[in-house]
Amino acid sequence: MENQGKKTALTQEPLEIDEAGQTPTDLDVDDDGRERRTGTLITASAHIITAVIGSGVLSLAWAIAQLGWIIGPCVLVAFSLITWFCSSLLADCYRSPHPVYGKRNYTYGDAVKVNLGVVKYKFCSLAQYVNLVGVTIGYTITTAISMGAIKKSNCFHQNGHDADCEASNTTNMIIFAAIQIALSQLPNFHKIWWLSIVAAVMSLVYSTIGLGLAIAKIAEGGQVRTTLTGVAVGVDVSGSEKIWRTFQSLGDIAFAYSYSNVLIEIQDTLKSSPAENKVMKKASFIGVSTTTTFYMLCGILGYAAFGNHAPGNFLTGFGFYEPFWLIDIGNVCIAIHLIGAYQVFCQPIYQFVENLIRKRWPNNAFVTTEHIIKVPVFGEFPLSYLRLTWRTLYVMITALVAMIFPFFNDFLGLIGALSFWPLTVYFPVEMYMAQAKVRKFSVPWTWLNILSFVCLVVSVLAACGSIQGLIHDLGGYRPFKVS
Repeated sequence: MENQGKKTALTQEPLEIDEAGQTPTDLDVDDDGRERRTGTLITASAHIITAVIGSGVLSLAWAIAQLGWIIGPCVLVAFSLITWFCSSLLADCYRSPHPVYGKRNYTYGDAVKVNLGVVKYKFCSLAQYVNLVGVTIGYTITTAISMGAIKKSNCFHQNGHDADCEASNTTNMIIFAAIQIALSQLPNFHKIWWLSIVAAVMSLVYSTIGLGLAIAKIAEGGQVRTTLTGVAVGVDVSGSEKIWRTFQSLGDIAFAYSYSNVLIEIQDTLKSSPAENKVMKKASFIGVSTTTTFYMLCGILGYAAFGNHAPGNFLTGFGFYEPFWLIDIGNVCIAIHLIGAYQVFCQPIYQFVENLIRKRWPNNAFVTTEHIIKVPVFGEFPLSYLRLTWRTLYVMITALVAMIFPFFNDFLGLIGALSFWPLTVYFPVEMYMAQAKVRKFSVPWTWLNILSFVCLVVSVLAACGSIQGLIHDLGGYRPFKVS
């Protein structure tokens, strides 16, 4: 019985031959036997922009107001350079032991396990999935606030800027959760490339609207006070508030650049030629440079427009009231963008849990069976009872937590603080040094460790500031209230 099958270079498992004498590799699969990847520089850049330009951009005017004209822009540039540099290191870890010819690592955790061992893999998984859960909760909060801002904007336009206009964030979170339950039935990351492109366009639109409104407000020439060091002690805030707000602003900026935790998953959508790491480095440069341009413009011009009293969210905090229709468009774009961004960040969670369940119950029909149903307009759609139950439960839980703790700035700052050092800096640096066999106490080893230590200190300070802000917000707070 010779020529029963061929073997792949990576798996060494026999592959069936079809009637034409072809293996799946000859048909439509990659070198690892999985469905052929079709991602390009454009789709990867869209995924990155979708993941990076999120709700973080809305808080940058406030963050710059806490830091001032000198330190604020410098911190923004520093975070962008660190994010881009460490993302380039991480892109080389998608394949191991060689960045071009090695075996694929399908997730961030896989890359850590191969390069750094099981112990650090467990620490990485904890940090990554806690961060991903936090981001999905944060996006639920932000989308609900933006949806409520549309109602408030129309109310202020009709009844005056001093009117008592209220909107239920709880109701908006339920609507958002219902949309996410439907979108979460899409099987995997590869099937949502179109959603990322739509979301990336929306992020650029609402950032541009915020930028235009800030320029218009500056052109009005109102009395706005800005300073080189930001909010003034004894005038705007107390000494202790200045310190805590400074720390929290670092967390907000760190959150604005958070995407390393899904970088490997994004890279796993790319075609294998040209080499994935080269395409991913270009995509990272395009994504980070594009977002930094918008961040600088929105943060600096937002501070110039509002001064030391910049709102925490400059499209929903009603620093702007008119033209109300443009503010509505901006908030609609935020909602659409974050609907897509939620999926970008929750897909790794879905895949992780579902892989564990399939390994635990490989022969359970509830877990493994796919039912093909016909959906009008969209055609055939694969429905899984596992996806339907588990993903629905996940969306409901994150929505419930968002309803209980709907604090925009503090929540974003805490997520950014907790994820920045381990996921954006520490693991990429450690994996790169292990894979490239960087010699201990050499010049590259010394500078990379200095970078990691400095970022650790920044993350700790940012976390302290955000936790203090959350404690302050919880004083006298009533869950599920209308605001």
